[in-house]
Order: sequence, then structure tokens, then C-alpha cells
Amino acid sequence: MSTLTAPSGITSTASALRRLYFVRFAFAVVWALVMFTMTAKLSPLGIVLLVLYPLFDVGAAVVDARSSRTTGSPALLYVNMAVSLAAAVGVALAAASGVPAVLRVWGAWAIVSGLVQLVVAVPRRTLGGQWPMILSGGISVLAGALFVASAGAEHPVLTGAVGYAVPGGIFFLVSALRLGRAARES
Repeated sequence: MSTLTAPSGITSTASALRRLYFVRFAFAVVWALVMFTMTAKLSPLGIVLLVLYPLFDVGAAVVDARSSRTTGSPALLYVNMAVSLAAAVGVALAAASGVPAVLRVWGAWAIVSGLVQLVVAVPRRTLGGQWPMILSGGISVLAGALFVASAGAEHPVLTGAVGYAVPGGIFFLVSALRLGRAARES
């Protein structure tokens, strides 16, 4: 009789991703709850929080890249780090021009990072828990386009951009839970 087990690199990567996804879920929900109080106009605290979100994404991509080296090249995660860092700088600069400019930068970031998330998650399907990440990447692309379009509204607000964090966080939670189940089954 033989027992099938996951290679240790895959198991450790899945475990690290699971922890990271739980942290990302918690951050997204707390961030959104705080930001929802500041969606009509840009306050100094709101600007800091808007810049912090993509910076947190950079940190998460660093952790992801370190933990997933055993299962493949983290090159696309480096792209995500660069894109998210550019988004943080872009949001900080756009804030001086107002909510429409922030929505355009946020939307562009959502589109590009969603595409990267899709391309990273598809090969990771063997780890388990990646279908929510694939869906999240696709939704991010669509949401980004809506943010860019909403920048042209008569009175644009950040509600949609802030609300974008909640489903993203939920997708991370579902992925973390599914990764746990996949680890127990292997």
C-alpha cells in the first residue's frame, strides 16, 4: 500500500499562503471599515489609508514571493510589487488633484494587479484554494474599469474603490480556508 503526500515544497508554500491570506482578509476588512467613513472627500487620513493599501499589497507580494520560491518562479510577484508600489506613489500624487484622479489611478492598479493575480493563480491550482483568487483577479479587472469610468461622474466618490477591498478580503478568506482543507486531504 502506498500513501500519496504532497511534496514538502508545495505543503510549505500552501501553509505560508494560507497564513498570508488570513492576514490579507483581516487587513482588507479593517481598512474598508475605517475608509468607509471617508469616501465623499479626501482627508489627510484618507489619503494615508489609500496609499497604505497598495503598500500593504507590496508587502504581501514580498511574503508570497519568499514563500513560493519552491513551487515556481516569483517573477510575476515582482511585477505585482512594482505595480503596487507605482500605485501607492500614483495615489499619493493623484490625491492633490482630487477624487477623480485617485479613482483613475486606483482603477488602473486594480486592472493590472487583477491581471497579474490571474496569471499567478492559474498555475497554482494544484495547491488548492486558487479558484477564489482566479475569480478575484477577474473581478478586479472589471472593477478597475468601473473605477476609471466612475471618475467621470458628476460627483465621484471613493465608495466603490473602498468597497472593492471587502470582496477581495473575502476571496482571500475563502482561499485560506480551501488551502487548509487541501492540506488536510493530501
